[in-house]
Amino acid sequence: MSVKFGVLVFPGSNCDHDAYHAIKHVMGNETRFIWHKEHDLGDVDVVVIPGGFSYGDYLRSGAIARFSPVMKSVVDFANKGGLVIGICNGFQILLESGLLPGAMLHNRQLRFTCKFVNLKTENSDTPFTSAIPEGTILRIPVAHGEGNYIADQQTLDRLRDNGQIVFTYCSATGEVDDAFNPNGAALNIAGICNEKRNVLGMMPHPERAVEKELGSSDGQFIFKSILQHMISV
Repeated sequence: MSVKFGVLVFPGSNCDHDAYHAIKHVMGNETRFIWHKEHDLGDVDVVVIPGGFSYGDYLRSGAIARFSPVMKSVVDFANKGGLVIGICNGFQILLESGLLPGAMLHNRQLRFTCKFVNLKTENSDTPFTSAIPEGTILRIPVAHGEGNYIADQQTLDRLRDNGQIVFTYCSATGEVDDAFNPNGAALNIAGICNEKRNVLGMMPHPERAVEKELGSSDGQFIFKSILQHMISV
């Protein structure tokens, strides 16, 4: 089965080609770009909202991109069960669009953070982690200035109780502690999904960790999980 990916492109996106390369050239799947002014996603199975600085991050990250014509189609696609993964700025756009709960603040240290981090896989029962055993530690880079995830206590409790916290920042041995939190995110959250499990938002960049020559190939596990899920349904 051939899985078709669509990578959104906004003015200011700068990880769209990274995502395209990872999915098409490394993972070997049909991939095409979708411009932000499009009203139709076309024949795609998975939508990728990449990182970058959509619309220059004016107002706040993802706030303007949320009103792009293409996002209405993305919301409709997600509400019908289509797989959507938002990476970094893509995660912020998903929050602004209401497809995921919560919001982002500036990093606790008030500066841009760009480095490899360790992620603990908290839930393997999602389309994005089906090939990753629970507890597996992934080494994937972050690159953001606003990755400090917040939500009210009721929402945080619901995310935890429902298994919607998919990835947390951790040590190399899997210890989830504030000492390993690169941005101050509540509960060390690095990635969450919606209740239906078909929408994932994560701050780390799996598309930048698919080749060992670049420091890690652990990001492949996320794309392999998506493929495994799509083939099984």
